[in-house]
Amino acid sequence: MSVRHALLALLSEGPKYGLQLREEFETRTGDVWPLNGGQVYTTLQRLERDGLAESDGTGEEGPRKGFRITAEGERELARWLRTPPDLSSPPRDELVMKILVALYVPSADVHAVIQAHRRYLVELMQQWTRIKEYDAGGDWTMSLAIDAELFRLDGVVRWLDAAEARVNRAATEGATTWADQAGPRNQTRAPLPRQWREMRVRR
Repeated sequence: MSVRHALLALLSEGPKYGLQLREEFETRTGDVWPLNGGQVYTTLQRLERDGLAESDGTGEEGPRKGFRITAEGERELARWLRTPPDLSSPPRDELVMKILVALYVPSADVHAVIQAHRRYLVELMQQWTRIKEYDAGGDWTMSLAIDAELFRLDGVVRWLDAAEARVNRAATEGATTWADQAGPRNQTRAPLPRQWREMRVRR
């Protein structure tokens, strides 16, 4: 979540002050990304420093200090809206790491680990669905934010399903340990995608 660009988007509607920006940010994002006042003012100061926003020049400090977007800020906001996020490298996801590590732990039941996480994710999806049905009401911005989270969680559940199926398939083929599943260390493997190689170098 780019707070600086979200604040620029709010300022594109017209001049606003810090406290107003904080309240409108939380409302527009469905109240799922709370901000503290310090974060808002620090971001506004950086926007002003970078020439993307300017204060009203009254010299007043605090929650009522006004800000407006600059022409350069408008151009930066337009660039950000049109630029896709960098999804070229695989995410360093804790859940993915847990499943991969569990495969190496002799005492770990990989299926139990997967089931525990799947159960938690399904319960979380049910909670978000209830919030959407009973709390979102006519707030379509909150509904959109909750839909995004539901789609994300659903994708993680489907990945767990695929991971379990792969483990089951390896077991039926006679692999008794993850080392067996991975194959001999000197086995020739297809080259890693460029993004993965670069990520390993950065580590």
